[in-house]
Amino acid sequence: MKKSVLYLSMIVMISTGCAKLDLNPLDGPSSANFYSNQNELELAVNDLYRLDFWSNDNDLFTDDFWHRAQLGNAVTFGTMNADDATADLLWTNAYRAISRVNTFIANKDRAAANTPESVIRTLEAEMRLIRAYQYSRLILHFGDVPLLKEPLALSEAYNVIRTGKDEVLDFIFEDFDFAAANLPVSFTGTQTKRLTKGAALALKARTALYTGKWELAKDAAGAVMQLGTAVYDLHPDYRDLFLKAGETSRELIISIPRDQAQQLFNGSAYVQDFMSRNAGGFGAQIPTWEIFDSYECTDGKPIDESPRYDPRNPFANRDPRLAANIVTFNTQWLGYAYQPHPDSTTVFSSKTGTRVRNNDSRSVAQFASFTGLLWKKGIDQSWADRLAEDNDRIICRLAEVLLTYAEAKIELGEIDASVLNAINRVRARAYGVDITATAAYPAITTTDPAQLRRIVRRERRVEFPLEGLRYMDLIRWRLAEKALTRPVTGLPDPAAQNRSKWPFPGVPPIDEDGIPDYSGFGTDVKKLADRSFDKSRQYLWPIPNVDRIQNPGLTQNPNY
Repeated sequence: MKKSVLYLSMIVMISTGCAKLDLNPLDGPSSANFYSNQNELELAVNDLYRLDFWSNDNDLFTDDFWHRAQLGNAVTFGTMNADDATADLLWTNAYRAISRVNTFIANKDRAAANTPESVIRTLEAEMRLIRAYQYSRLILHFGDVPLLKEPLALSEAYNVIRTGKDEVLDFIFEDFDFAAANLPVSFTGTQTKRLTKGAALALKARTALYTGKWELAKDAAGAVMQLGTAVYDLHPDYRDLFLKAGETSRELIISIPRDQAQQLFNGSAYVQDFMSRNAGGFGAQIPTWEIFDSYECTDGKPIDESPRYDPRNPFANRDPRLAANIVTFNTQWLGYAYQPHPDSTTVFSSKTGTRVRNNDSRSVAQFASFTGLLWKKGIDQSWADRLAEDNDRIICRLAEVLLTYAEAKIELGEIDASVLNAINRVRARAYGVDITATAAYPAITTTDPAQLRRIVRRERRVEFPLEGLRYMDLIRWRLAEKALTRPVTGLPDPAAQNRSKWPFPGVPPIDEDGIPDYSGFGTDVKKLADRSFDKSRQYLWPIPNVDRIQNPGLTQNPNY
């Protein structure tokens, strides 16, 4: 993959002190000698491609994901307050990026004498797209926020107030539209990871969907789809999309490059939390039973309706994305058979060709996965070999656009063949078949709005785990108060495990919102942790105290 120019520019900005552009978000050191040529304009833009400024939400905030030690998760603990570090980091980084964009726009014409106008306009479009993305993140989490359109003097910054969410949203869409009109459909060579017209339209579609602007969401998503398969197409192999093999895929609309050689990677502490204990990991970052039970059977029915589901053989007859995202029991994984059964004290290792102690069974190692499940998505043998991961970070891809289009059309009452086509493209790819091969996958044929709404919501959940989209779905569908108030459920301790009911004691009922209920299983399950979500306040995050102390004019969100 040709990423060297973007990497180099990012590293130059970091190593030479990018703080000179950091207004944080107030006034900073003089930029009187900067923005004077094309190279400096490009450096300013490239610095905002860092992961500090690009992120979807943490899946630990959801009912899909749990950390054994429950570290740093004020959302599902219900303990978030105005001093919370997560809220402060999002707020601070967003306004840091917005300030840099505003400073760039105010000073870009200094380079006009030696930089083509077309180059300046393209760079401005990238910057305005980045600003729109930052503001969209802010309003979705905080509601009304200060709308800063120009650089502020230090004295002015202490007097800013919150602007109504709808006014900020209008400004966001203006920036998205400018970016879509002035960015190319694609870049070539070393620039392939840069923001494009499709990126502007995709993020506009996401923001419109999240804010209930169905017409805008439909039109923006449709415009991405109309760019054609030569620009964006679903990757043929769902599993490979999230590995190194997928980093050049036409499915990716926005992905942030990472590479260990360029020192843009996660090291052993991160990697081992996801790895099996047999392979040298801790099995600490794990899937929940809720996400496991969300995958349909191959007849297209949920597990509580399908005759094909067997809780004693739970991976059989399931949507192939289940086995792509979660490690299947008794299969080789990172050099060892993964078998969490309490009586499996040894397992076969393909690395040594012998049976070895099974540290993935809690009867052998008490801190093995408490749900019995491990993540597979995006993980391969290289994680164990290097104790490092440097997969490019996916922000947005075509499958999301297709499901955005379908959802918007459903909410508009415009159910037609294009809605079914958008959903079925995603579903057919999961089975590795063409959309026309309707006998080979459970194609959607219903036109009932209520059924389609449930289907799209379930499809989003099983398609996008670990991609940071579930949290905002829970928020915008007003499901957080239900999903995040039920306990995390897992395996009983080995001594209490009824072997005849391993791994799951039965089929949980799943309600109309796709939320399973394990309360009827008694001691055949174990409550691992309590979740808590206060619907009177947590649908918005608190305005950080540190900013309100400096500027008392910033009002707080209710009940914080």
